[in-house]
Amino acid sequence: MLTTPTAYFPPTSWFLAALRAGMWQWEAHENYQKGGWRNRCRIAGANGPLLLSVPLEGGKHRQMPIREVRVSHHSDWQRQHAQAIRSAYGRAPYFEHYGDPILESLLQPATLLYEFNYRLTGRILELLGGPVELVDTTAFRGADAGAVPGPEAVPAYRQVFEERYGFQPDLSVLDALFCLGPELLLLPND
Repeated sequence: MLTTPTAYFPPTSWFLAALRAGMWQWEAHENYQKGGWRNRCRIAGANGPLLLSVPLEGGKHRQMPIREVRVSHHSDWQRQHAQAIRSAYGRAPYFEHYGDPILESLLQPATLLYEFNYRLTGRILELLGGPVELVDTTAFRGADAGAVPGPEAVPAYRQVFEERYGFQPDLSVLDALFCLGPELLLLPND
């Protein structure tokens, strides 16, 4: 079983490790920590890597339980993220197949970050029919020491902007989903 923090469109390496483990446990009892992938993801944009961040309600620097962290709606960030994703991956081989369901899930109302992330990752697993069970920790466990994989865990595959920037190894799982489709399940994940 893999244990990681929650993540907004998680890195591909985490997704591959979850496929290998068969069960992906999200740390549901930690306090929010700035940094990491809890409220942001990295996608391939036409001008290089693009970081998308989910804005949070005030107090994001406080030690707040992750399941209580609220998403801010002071800007139209969901529509902006949807446009960025469509712009980045609209020409990817599998965007036509997966784009609309992913963007529909992204544009649904979001109140709590943890639930929002869970919904998005669950939707990707559902679309792929991936053999991964996504569950919450029942008590504080923390991420597995050394078990959260890094970019080196992602084998090269054809990316939309690879000719401009070379292979970018650990973008959001959206990159692998839109570029590989169901072949994402076949990537070596050792």
